[in-house]
Amino acid sequence: MIICWAFLLIEALLLVEVNVALRKKKRKNEEEDDLEVISIRTMAQETLGEWGGTLATVTYVFLGYTSMIAYSSKSGDILFHLINLPASISGIFFTSLFTMLISIGGTRATDQVNQWLTTSMIGLLLAIEVLAVVSGGWAGLGGSGNWGKVPATIPVIIFSLVYHDLAPVLCAYLGGDLTRIRTSVLLGSLVPLLALLFWDAVALGLSAQSDQVVDPVELLMRVKWSGVSIMVEAFSLLAVGTSLIGTLLSFFEFFKEQLSNFTLQFPSTQLPQVAFIPIGNMLFGLKKWWGRNKSLTAMTMAVTPALFVSSTVPDAFSAATDIAGGYCMTILYGVLPPAMAWAMLNREAEDPEQKAFSKARPLLLGVGLFACCIVIEQILQDILLFGS
Repeated sequence: MIICWAFLLIEALLLVEVNVALRKKKRKNEEEDDLEVISIRTMAQETLGEWGGTLATVTYVFLGYTSMIAYSSKSGDILFHLINLPASISGIFFTSLFTMLISIGGTRATDQVNQWLTTSMIGLLLAIEVLAVVSGGWAGLGGSGNWGKVPATIPVIIFSLVYHDLAPVLCAYLGGDLTRIRTSVLLGSLVPLLALLFWDAVALGLSAQSDQVVDPVELLMRVKWSGVSIMVEAFSLLAVGTSLIGTLLSFFEFFKEQLSNFTLQFPSTQLPQVAFIPIGNMLFGLKKWWGRNKSLTAMTMAVTPALFVSSTVPDAFSAATDIAGGYCMTILYGVLPPAMAWAMLNREAEDPEQKAFSKARPLLLGVGLFACCIVIEQILQDILLFGS
């Protein structure tokens, strides 16, 4: 887990460097209520060309939908246990709440809500882990492990620790201030790492108390106090909610940027050239409607397909997690960032602002190869799984 965290931290810092460099190059000016976000698709297209933009678009869209499906499906399962509302309806309701928050409240209101949810989640986690330790669930660094089981866990570890979809939004939100962005990335990444390491120690300790393979959460819920199960379910719901906010916000901004680029391809000066005047007026009216409802269209594109799949496909969480963590996240946030940084080096070798990258070529090569190895390992794991 620590190796995966360090790998993802390097990748996130690379994304930040590339994004801020492109912001300076394009001289983007953020306004208070309308942040200009340079998506990872634009970053890949600017540095790697059309093929990079296409690869980033396909991978990001697939990642966004699989992540949304996973979060919506899991939230439905949790709410079903809490309030006995059907999982499909619960998932739609939970996702719709955050959809309205982002659509109506905007980035700053969403940030404030996310801070409150994160604080509550950490408080609940600490309380649960204290109860688990009191109940005898603490393995620390003791016990034995099986390193042969590690490869199958990597997609889940990456899925749990990834935050890179927020990097473009963070760069815009903090105005391209590299010092503040780097500090935010480092400190923000440490929180889930420490929480998950501590929870792993607790989970291993709980599992050691059982003679058979069993979910540590089930063992924790057997504690003779009814509040434990509610605390565990509430913590799980908060964890899903904070993850959903980041994914949905970045996915929404991605579609909004693509719709803006699409609108710019059809300037109003071209519309009067339409031979049939009513058609020209209709197209002009459509363009005006499109501009006014761009945010609504982007949010609909981001949410609707994921809600449909999560509410109709049973047990979509596990499959979506494996696909997102094993392939989409590793390609998008593992392979592409060092490739973009390398391409930027080759194109702007004489630019003094890019000198920081020049000393990091071995690092770029190392993290890129590590990401490729993860993808290859996942392919082999899936081949063996299908073969059996």
